[in-house]
Order: sequence, then structure tokens, then C-alpha cells
Amino acid sequence: MGSPTERAAKSATPVPSTETAPEDGDSSSVNEEQWTAMQKILDNIYNYRTKDGEDPSKVFHRKVNKRVLPAYYEVIKEPMALSTIKAKINAKEYKSFEDFVRDFALIPHNAQVFNRPDAGAYQDALVIKEVLESELKKAVEEKTISAEAAKFPFLGEIPPPDDNLEQEEEEEEEEEEEEDEDEEAEDSDDGGKRKRKRGNRSTAAITKRETGTEKEDLKVTEAELRKRRGRPPRVDTPMEARIKNVMKGLRKPKNSHGQLKISHFERLPDKSAMPEYYNEIKTPVAFDVLKKKLKRKKYTTLEQFMKDVDTMFENAKSYNQDESQIYKDAVELQQEARTLMDVEKAKPDSEYAMEEGRIPIPGGILHNGELWKVGDWVHIQNPNDLTKPIVAQIYRTWEDVDGQKWVNACWYYRPEQTVHRFDKHFYENEVVKTGQYRDHHIDEVVDRCFVMFFTRYNKGRPRNFPTDKEIYVCEARYNEEKFKLNKIKTWASCLPDEVRDKDYEMDLFDAPKKMKKVPSPIAYLLKDDAKETDDLPKPEWGAENAPPKIGAVHKRPRDPKANQNYSQAARVPPSGLGYKTPQPMEVYCLNDAANLSIPQDIREQFHRDENGRVLFFTAPPLDTAPPKKEGAALGHSISYLAARARRQEALREKRKREAEAKIVSTDGTKRMKLDKDTAFKDHIESMTKKAKELLEGQIAGATEREFRAMYGDEWKSAMARHLKGLDELQRKTGERNKALDDHERLRKDREIVPLVGKGVLLDEVA
Repeated sequence: MGSPTERAAKSATPVPSTETAPEDGDSSSVNEEQWTAMQKILDNIYNYRTKDGEDPSKVFHRKVNKRVLPAYYEVIKEPMALSTIKAKINAKEYKSFEDFVRDFALIPHNAQVFNRPDAGAYQDALVIKEVLESELKKAVEEKTISAEAAKFPFLGEIPPPDDNLEQEEEEEEEEEEEEDEDEEAEDSDDGGKRKRKRGNRSTAAITKRETGTEKEDLKVTEAELRKRRGRPPRVDTPMEARIKNVMKGLRKPKNSHGQLKISHFERLPDKSAMPEYYNEIKTPVAFDVLKKKLKRKKYTTLEQFMKDVDTMFENAKSYNQDESQIYKDAVELQQEARTLMDVEKAKPDSEYAMEEGRIPIPGGILHNGELWKVGDWVHIQNPNDLTKPIVAQIYRTWEDVDGQKWVNACWYYRPEQTVHRFDKHFYENEVVKTGQYRDHHIDEVVDRCFVMFFTRYNKGRPRNFPTDKEIYVCEARYNEEKFKLNKIKTWASCLPDEVRDKDYEMDLFDAPKKMKKVPSPIAYLLKDDAKETDDLPKPEWGAENAPPKIGAVHKRPRDPKANQNYSQAARVPPSGLGYKTPQPMEVYCLNDAANLSIPQDIREQFHRDENGRVLFFTAPPLDTAPPKKEGAALGHSISYLAARARRQEALREKRKREAEAKIVSTDGTKRMKLDKDTAFKDHIESMTKKAKELLEGQIAGATEREFRAMYGDEWKSAMARHLKGLDELQRKTGERNKALDDHERLRKDREIVPLVGKGVLLDEVA
């Protein structure tokens, strides 16, 4: 077989690599002192720990497993790991110190190329790069190597973060999350379920950088991808756009170590690893919680969002020490969030217009006397067959620049519009969910309908829903690329975010109805010479913005993993011998009246929802903790709890002193301002009093002169008579006003006061 070095030398792999062994006759310029320096640098990288005790080199110990993440090798042409460098040092394969530096520089470079800036591997790569630069600087100062040898080579540009691609990847994650809930997971070679690696850059980001794709072409590509993936368009309100801009802004600041400050707040701590965090923090919030609430349309005001942001950072400040990096980052990010929100609030709503000038109408569209809103089930005109309107659910409502009203709706196909096996059976009035999210003018909406999940369809009907409207049943999701029907496990995953948490009332049947399945309505399309080896047939398409005119059937082998009903009944094992799949756990809660009948002290001993209602589970938890023995010690010792209490008390005193010092520093300025304001107020009051006295004197003197001129020596008696007449006039005026008030009050008392009865006015009965 030969040694690993011999095999590497003989390998004809097309991937460029620095791992080839030196050929015979090649000389190395590395001396013993430099070999020792290489080993020392490698050991220091292995042994380096952050202030939090984390090992940033752990993820780079070995190369990425090609079977687990094949996409990595499509992007990274020179993979490198610490184990590879260690082996080359031990075998003394490096011809120069520059080769050693290049191999080491590949590790952080590859991590930055493949991962997004908010990924853990990207952040660890920055730490490794910083430590490596520090170690190389020491070697230069010790004159082991030259400054030229310690320089990092240029290995290529690091792709900048792309907001559009990041948004695209978020949409992909959302779609995959929904599909994972409904489709049977494909088993990997080791028997586990495949999980999507989060945090890596999409290959589209690398391709865009390398090929220099023009923006116009990229827009076309993204539009085609969205249509193929089947995602509703983003129609954000100005409030949602402001929140997204603040969240994007919080992803930019970095600390002194080059790490994104927000990385500490991406996700909540693991509850099993840090139970003490949840004992102290009663309202845990993380950045991904904010994203999820925004996606689920939970925020109705900017103030609600900022309250959650403040809670997230206040939790970090409360749990961590003032000197810690997390505390410092929380303080700075909290101020940055407020600054960003102030900037967004100052912008007019017109700056947040969506693509193609779409203006969202979150309250719905009033058309033909009816309100059509997100979540409504509707019939839409089908140009291919007017007798079979498209069954759909509204996902978006908006207005274009011309004032025209539009909806985006998710189509549900009828069985005859799908491609399936000829012996497939369907429920009567069944439809299947598709990935088609199409735009329709509001004039194309024909009527209302309703789609129920198959677990409810046989139990009743929606309350107050008109009896003349169609009600359909849905059990499966239709994959138009693979022509597969996958049974839906969670109905909420099929609904718009705005209505996922809402439920509808039902009028229940006296007893559940038996649901019958019928043969495929297009089974007759099967060709007489059809074979199991035939290619999958294609549906027949008609108008552009409409479902297929008719689907197709085939005779290909059944998918062994598919949970579908066919005409030939499956074998059922004898009772007691077969394995019964455990039912998924369900959670229930009582209505408010029943919940309040439980004493509060009893309710507080059980799991409750956000409204304080006790939760009831259909199965016990899987990770139950064993009951504690009588007299068993608690999780923490008394000495630890006492020390922690002392630390918290000292921290409170410190913060109190800082607050008092801040108050004292501003007290002098406040007192001076207060004294100045008081003196000014006294001066105003004094001047007002003097002005009144002067005015009164002037009026009295003018009146006296007027009466002297008119009455001569009798002016005093004339003035007295005049004043008496004024008093009498004032008295009579008061009596007249009082009489008018009494008359008005009596008039109102005589008015008939209607009495309110049960739903009607009693005076209206007559």
C-alpha cells in the first residue's frame, strides 16, 4: 500500500493542495530553530483558550468530512486542518517557513470563505488568525524568522455578506423546516436523519463573486428560484421593514477581538447545560426569538419589538459581571439598537416601498362588499376549466403603484390535477397542498370556500360557515418536482404565519362520520402497455397562471417510505404481534373559566402557557428527573449560595454608588438652574403686583375726575348712587340666569329616557 506520504505523492487528484511530499533532491531552507518555532506556534494554538474557557481551535483540528458536507469541497479547493500541519511538521515536509505560514493562513481563510460572518466557525477563525499573528510577531522579535516570512500570503478575497443571498437562505431554511414537518426524513448512511448545516455560505454567494454576475441577471435568477421553490413574496409593512433594518444593523458591530457582538445573543443557552440561567432569568429572549416573532407577525408596534430587545440585553447585563465581554457588548448593542430605531423612525413610510412598488394592505381588501384577508380560503378563476375554480388560501394582500388590489395565494390541487400511481385512492372532495404561490388580481377571486385537515373533517364543520359553500379535505402535500404526495403531519405548517396560532370554532356531528376513499378520477388514463420501468409522465399544462389542465397516472413501483392509500389493502399483522407506532404527544389547556377554578397556588406548581393556563400533556416527558430522596442536598452548597449572594449584594452596592455619584455630579448644575428660575419667578410676581397697584390707582383717579366734572361738589353722593345701581343690576342678572338654568333642567327632566331591554329599546317596541 505504501506510506500516506507516498500515496499523496502518487495521487492524481485535480484538487490543488499544499500537502504533497518533497521529491527526492528537494532541499529545505528550514533550520532546527525554525522547526522548533513551528511546533511551539502549533502547540500554543492548540492550548489557547478564550476568557470564557472556549477552545476556538476545536473545529479546525481535522478536515471537514466530505461525506457529511460535500458542498464544502465544491467551494474550498485547498482544505487545511491543524492535524495536517502537525503531520507535516513531524515529517519535516516544509521547504520554507513561508509554506508553514501559508498552510496556517488557509485555516481562517477557508472558514471565512465558506461561512457567514455570524457563524461560530467564522468567529473562531478570527480568533485563530489573531493568535497566529501574535505568535508570528513573537518569532520575528526573537529573530527566529524574518518579518517577510511572517506575512500572510494573499489567498483570495473574502466574499462580503450579501443581504439578498442571506434573505434567500432564510427562505430556504423556512421551506425546509416546513417540509421536514411533513415529509418522511431520508435516512443517512449512519441511520440518522439528515440535518441541514447552518451558518455556511450558499454556493451562490461564491459563484456570484467568482463569475461577476450582473445584478439584472441575478434578479431574474432569484425570481425563477422563488417560483420554483414556491415561496410567497415578501410584502413587509413599513413597521416590519424598520424592524428588519434594526436587526441587520445589530449584526454589523464587532468587538476588540473582531467577533460580531451579536454572536453572544444568537440563541438561548442550552437548558440542560445551564439550568441556573433559567432560574435567574425569568423572561429569556434571544436574537432568533426576535426573528421568529417577527416572522410569525407577533409585533404590532415598534415599541413591542424594542421592549424585547431591551429585555434581551438587560438579561445579559443582569446575569454577567460588569467586566465581562458579554456585559460590555450588551451595553453597546442596546444603545446601538436605540440609535438605529431612532434613525428608522425618522424616515418616511415611502422609503419602505417593496419591490415593484407593492404597498401592503395588512387589514385586507374590501371588494364587492366583502373583506378578503390573509388566511381566507377562496375560489379563484381557473382559465383552463371555469367549472373547477382554483382552491387557494390567501397569503399576501397588497396594492400596486396604479392602485390595483392584488392577492398572493397558495394553490391546492384537485386529485385529477396531480401525477400519481394509477391505483391511488383519495377522499371525496380532497385537495392537496402545493408549493405554488401565485399572484392574482382581486377581480379573479370568485367566492369563499374552506379546507379542513383530514383529522377534523369527519368530526364537524366550521361554525357559521354558509352551507352553500364548498368544504374540502386535505391530507397531503404535493411535490411537483418529484410528483410525490407526502402526508402532512402538522397542519399549522401549511397556514400563513398570521393565522397559525388562531383556530376556528366547529359545530360537531353527533358522531364522527366514516370517511371513504374512492379510486383516482383519472385512473382511466393508464396506458395498456404501461410498465413499472416507464419514466414518470408529465401533466398537461394550459393557461400560464393556472394549474394543469389534467394530471397523469403511472405504474411505477410504490415508494416504500410513502404513507399512501392504494386499492390493494396492506397486510395487517395479527393483534398483539405488530408494532404500533406511538402517537405524537399533544398539549391541551382548559378554558379560562375552568382554569380559574383551580386554586392559584396549585396552578403555579405545573407547566403553564403565556396566559397562565395549566398545560395538560397526553404523554409523560422523556427526560424525567428521578425524585429526590428525603434529605438530599440541593444543586448548590450553602457556602456557594452565600458567596453568590455576597457577590450580588456587592454588585448592587457598586451600581448604587455609581448612580449616586452620577446624581451628585449633576446636582450642582440642577441647583443653580433651580435658584435662577426661582429668582426670575419672584421678580415676575413683584413686577406684576406693582403693575396692578399702579393700574388700580390710575383707574380710581380717572373715575374721580370724571365724577367731579359731571357733579361738582356732589360727586361723592353721585358715585355712591351709581355703585348701588350697579350692585342691584348684578343681583338681578344673577337671579335671571338662575331662573334660566332651572327652566332648562326641568325641560330635560321631562324628556323620555329610553329603557334598555334584552337586545332592543323598550320604547321602540311600541
